[in-house]
Formats: sequence, structure tokens, C-alpha cells
Amino acid sequence: MILIDYIINLSMLSLMVSTPLVIRSYLNHKPIKQLWLWVGLYGGVVSTVLVMLSFQDQGYSYDIRYSIIILVFAYLGPGAGMITGSIALASRLMESENWFPAIIGWFVVMTILFVAHKFTMHWKPARRVMVLLCSYIVTYIITVPIILNVIRDNPVFHLQYLLFVSIGVLTGGVLIESYEKLYRIIKERKRMEQTLEESESKYRLIAENTSDLIMVMDKEHAITYFSPSHEMILGFRVAELEKTEICKLIHPEDVVNFRGTITQLMENKESMPLEFRFQDKDGKWMDFESRWMPVMSDEQVIEHIVIISRDISERKKAEEILLQSEKLSIVGELAAGVAHEIRNPLTTIKGFIQLYGKEDKLNEINNLLLSELERIETITSEMLSLGKPQAIQLNRANLCDLIDHTVEFLSPQANMKNIQFSRSYLGTDFFITCEKNQIKQVFLNIFKNAMEAMPKGGNIDIKLQKGINDDCIISIQDEGCGIPEELIPRLGEPFYTLKEKGTGLGLMICHKIIKQHSGSIFYHSKLNQGTLVEIELPLTN
Repeated sequence: MILIDYIINLSMLSLMVSTPLVIRSYLNHKPIKQLWLWVGLYGGVVSTVLVMLSFQDQGYSYDIRYSIIILVFAYLGPGAGMITGSIALASRLMESENWFPAIIGWFVVMTILFVAHKFTMHWKPARRVMVLLCSYIVTYIITVPIILNVIRDNPVFHLQYLLFVSIGVLTGGVLIESYEKLYRIIKERKRMEQTLEESESKYRLIAENTSDLIMVMDKEHAITYFSPSHEMILGFRVAELEKTEICKLIHPEDVVNFRGTITQLMENKESMPLEFRFQDKDGKWMDFESRWMPVMSDEQVIEHIVIISRDISERKKAEEILLQSEKLSIVGELAAGVAHEIRNPLTTIKGFIQLYGKEDKLNEINNLLLSELERIETITSEMLSLGKPQAIQLNRANLCDLIDHTVEFLSPQANMKNIQFSRSYLGTDFFITCEKNQIKQVFLNIFKNAMEAMPKGGNIDIKLQKGINDDCIISIQDEGCGIPEELIPRLGEPFYTLKEKGTGLGLMICHKIIKQHSGSIFYHSKLNQGTLVEIELPLTN
């Protein structure tokens, strides 16, 4: 019968410990104010129920109320433990007539538990439970059978009682620890899910609002994702693109390079650039530059390829306009040079023919020669006008804005070549009177020269500061191959270039524009140590 009573007590203890934990798991995990007080009161209710389930043996009442007291002490501290213990003692006194051993035992046990908790307050609850349990067992053995002389001749009974108290403590501890571990797992999972949702929302926001085309290709070379920007740029809906073979929308001349890039990336497993033409819904071909980036698995196998493409059609047009401008400049310089060289001997020949015509009677032939010479002179004058400075419209502009605009224009090309621009403006107001497009052309030519001097990438440092003569100094420092010192004086001469496919006219145009704006340009360079270009322009009041 005693065994059945103990089992009933253990079952009730397990039920009443697990019930609030289960209820708590369905509620929002918000901190409860004065948790120790509520747990202490609830522990008192549990101990009261256990006292009501107590059993009688040899004139004494026994129960496992101290199991819940030890658990409350271990997890919520002495405050909650004293509340639970006090309610348990009151319930015990109401159920039994043997007050003296109950009260003495209660004081001794509570004192020992209080002291043990003080020495273990920084330990983990699970370890503290074991210490408090051992303290209770030692206290019980010394107090009940020895000091109070309760059933001293029946040690098996005491051993059985302590065993079931221990089982009650361990059962409650396992339930609480299991719940705490499950709660931590659920909390961590929710935190990870929230972080994942925030990250996903952030990247979705970027992907859905960027003007770049983002495609994701799997290892089977099938496109698994098209960003919404495809509809904005190309006019195709994502559903239409998913049903269309991607190579059918790429220019036939670029399909081979497109497929070759996939093969090369799969072999090298490194990021690669590519330019190709894409057809929009109206059948128009658009130029794109793209960056192909492999996404590796834990086994270092390419799982996906992310393709980010940017429309460079306007940039291509701008480059064509720039090239056309350079060609026109070449024609103007060449025409001016040729006209100047021809005009001088023409003047001499014309003078001698006029002098000869006054003495010679062959006036008809002289007139014919003079007529043709005047015609040649007219042609050379027209050619000379091509090389003259054209009328330009001067406006007030901030050099910071002009440099920023040029850097932004070249940024896609710089990123493809692993080149970074760093800008340092020692001030904010650098206003000059200029023709904006011409100054931009100067910066464009110099920045492109710096980029071409760094085929393996690097940094281009741009510094803007005020000079001592009411002017500003623009310094452009690259990390390129440099220029031999003996060749620096020839920079800016027509058709003189250090590049294999250069024309030598870019710097000539820069010199001409800087000169028209009353400025000057200087070069400082050493071989394999980079080049520093300094431009001085007068500031406007």
C-alpha cells in the first residue's frame, strides 16, 4: 500500500509541475512580474495537495512535499522557497497531530536549504538541485531517526521515503530542465526565423527595386530567378521569361560568348565579366554589361550562378559621341596644320605672279593662275577655321559635382576591372566658370588613361583643394605602370601616345580645353610607380 501511495504522490507531483509549463508554452513568452511570488504560492498549492495525499505509518504521516520545496528553492530562490515551505508546514500541521517533530524538522530543513542555496546561488539550477537534495537527505537522516528518534528501528522505511523524495525531485527537475531546453530551442528558432525574414525582406526590397537585371542560374544552366526589373527595362513579364529560352533573347553574335562564359566559370569557379546584347519586347537590342558570380556549396561545388547586368546603352552612345568628338578634333587640328603650312608658300607664289604680270603681256595666263591660287587660298582658309576655338557657353559650376558625375559614369567599367575611386575634397565650394561638358571630357580622358594603366586593378585617388593663388588644384594619382621621366615633356603633343592602340589626341584635347579655361596641367611620374596628374583652374568669385 505504501508503494501505491508513493506512486500516486509522484504522479500528482509530475502532473502539477508539468501543467504550468505546458500552459506557459502556449502563451506569449513575456516576463512575469514578481515571478518568484507566484511560483512560491503555486508551489504551496502543490505541497498542500501532496500533504492531502499523505499516508500513515506507525502513527506518523508521510508525504513528499519537500520535493516541491527543494525544486522551488533551487529554481526561484529562498523567497519563493520560504513561501512554499510555510504553506506546506501549515497544511502538514492541519493534517497531523504530531506537531513537534514536524515543526522542528521544518526549521532545520529550511535552515539547511537556505544555507546551501547561498553557497550555490551562482551555480546552474540543475547542479543546485542535486546539492539541495543531498543536503536534505543528510539533514533528514540526522534529524528524524537519530535526534527525534522516529522509527529508529526501521531504517528501510526511511531509505524508502528518501528514495521516493529523491525520485520526486529528479522527476520535477527533468521536467523543468526539458521545458527550459525546449523553450531555448524554440526561442532561438524564432530568432533565426525573424532574422531570416528580415534578411529576406531586405534583399527582396533591393532585388525588386533595383534597375539592374538580376538572374540566378542553377548548375543545370537553367534560369531559376528573374528580378522584377526585367519587366521595367525589357518589357517582359517574369512569367514570360520563365517560359522562354534565354539564348533566344540574346544577340546571335553574343550567344557563343554567353555560353562560353558559363563553361569557363564552371571550370575556374571565379567571378567573370561579360558584355552582351539583350532584346527587349519591342525587338530593340540593348547593350548590357554583367558580372557573373558563382555561389559555392559546402563541398566547393557551384550550386548557382548570380548574373547582375546593367544597361549600358546610354553609355555606349556617350562613348560614340566622345569618339566622334575626338575625330572632329583630329580633323580640326590636322586641317589647321595643313592650312597653315600651305598658306605661307601660296602667299609667296601669288606675290611673284602678280609682280610678273605687270611686266609680262600674257595677262590672260596670269589671271588664270591668280584665280586658281585664290581658290586654293579660300580652301585653306576654310580648313583653318576648323582648327579655331569655337564659341562656347560658360557657366558657373562646382568641380565636386563634375568629378562625381564623371566617376559615376565610369563606375561600372571600373568595377569590371576591379578599380576603386577614392575622393578627398578639402572643402565643398570649388566653383569655376567653365563649359561643363568640356571639363567633364578632360576628367573622362584622364580617368580612362589611369584605368588603362592598371590592367590588374587598383586605386585612383582624386584630391581637390584650394591653391595659394585663388585657384583650385585637382590631383589624380593612379597605381599604374608609370611613365619614363624623359617622355613626360612630350605628353599632349598631337599623335604622340604611349598606348599600343592610342591616337595621342586625348591629352592634346585636354591641354587645349585647360588652356581655353586659363588653366594648366602638370605630370609627375616614375616607371612602375604610378602617375600623378595635377590640374590648376582659376576659381570664380
